[in-house]
Amino acid sequence: MLPATFKLCAAISYQHLRNMSGLRRQAAVAISQELSRLACRSVGPGAWIHQVRRRSSLLSSRLEEKPFSEMEMSYIKQGEEALQKSLSILGDQDGWKTETVVDNGDKVLSKVLPDVGKVFRLEVVVDQPLDAVYGELVDNMEQMGDWNPSVEEVKILQKIGKDTVITHEKAAATPGNIVGPRDFVSVRCAKRRGSTCVLAGMATKYGAMPEQEGFIRAENGPTCMILRPLPGSPSQTKLTWLLSIDLKGWLPKTIINQVLSQTQVAFAAHLRERLARAAAA
Repeated sequence: MLPATFKLCAAISYQHLRNMSGLRRQAAVAISQELSRLACRSVGPGAWIHQVRRRSSLLSSRLEEKPFSEMEMSYIKQGEEALQKSLSILGDQDGWKTETVVDNGDKVLSKVLPDVGKVFRLEVVVDQPLDAVYGELVDNMEQMGDWNPSVEEVKILQKIGKDTVITHEKAAATPGNIVGPRDFVSVRCAKRRGSTCVLAGMATKYGAMPEQEGFIRAENGPTCMILRPLPGSPSQTKLTWLLSIDLKGWLPKTIINQVLSQTQVAFAAHLRERLARAAAA
């Protein structure tokens, strides 16, 4: 039996057979059964047999996990693309021009990219540790409308794995209703690499959330936020926000640029207030 079992294992090592989940399950079960028989004939308990059996059982359980669908994989890929493109944009230090500088040091920069248009870059330092900022922006994402006046509502439509979500966001009306009601459907992914967190996203299509009456479906992306502990001060967080939005409709670019840069500055102020209240609670 044992030679036949290992022949089966050798067979699934070939790429065209590795994708056959039934064959993989058969191999895992066969290994477990054969090891059990060996254990019964053995003088001692055989620690190595126990260890391999445990791992084969783990393999069997993992083979039963539901794989991502083709559509889910496409969303995951979109999130990764948004992340990589955002980091590429932020990594190029040339061509950035100052839009706004606040007394507390917050600043907004911008540049024009041939394939994207005008993008904005907010750079701020928040007097809260990274975990607190990350928790507010990711774990409590749907509560953003409670503290950010620019957002009416954020709703998670679907979670895909541990890193990717599909969201629907309604933008709050601007003063004087200059821009008008906008909403967004986006794919977002959150990656944590060591002491750095990257939250990236871009516009996507989602069949269960078609265009809504009374709203213009705007598009964002690539966009991302990068969170890092401030060097030498782990209780503070450096936040960089790349913003790229196509608001659609007939809007003068001067108005759009003014609204977006002001939105970023206001976001930083409201985020600080939210974090301070949470820390004091």
